[in-house]
Amino acid sequence: MAMKPDSEETYHPSEDEPYMNPRQLDYFRRRLLDWRKDLVEASQGTLSKMNQATNIHPDPVDRAMQEADTALELRTRDRYRKLLRKIEDALERIQDGTYGYCEETGDPIGVKRLEARPVATLSLEAQARREKAEKQGPSR
Repeated sequence: MAMKPDSEETYHPSEDEPYMNPRQLDYFRRRLLDWRKDLVEASQGTLSKMNQATNIHPDPVDRAMQEADTALELRTRDRYRKLLRKIEDALERIQDGTYGYCEETGDPIGVKRLEARPVATLSLEAQARREKAEKQGPSR
């Protein structure tokens, strides 16, 4: 069966269509859900790997390597947990109609930025201002 050239599987949002129209929102919702599914599966793999690695190694080098591997797995899991929260927040923004708009200015974030980072909450300009302020440190 031939697919329509403009089917949901081949659709990519463009700057030429109305911003955050229902089709764009559905596209980003599906991307976020797929990303969440991949992260959950990877997290389950991490747990399984850690459970298998609970062997006690009498050799100090083996034990140190296992501890280093476990620490790396825990850091990875923590990154996944934080990213999953950002994905959930983005899905909530899709539901409440604020997805795709800068949380500081209310301006559109832009399709290209959302394609690169679907969990983005700031426009490029607002992000640059925030990063500049963080580099300068607290004002005196």
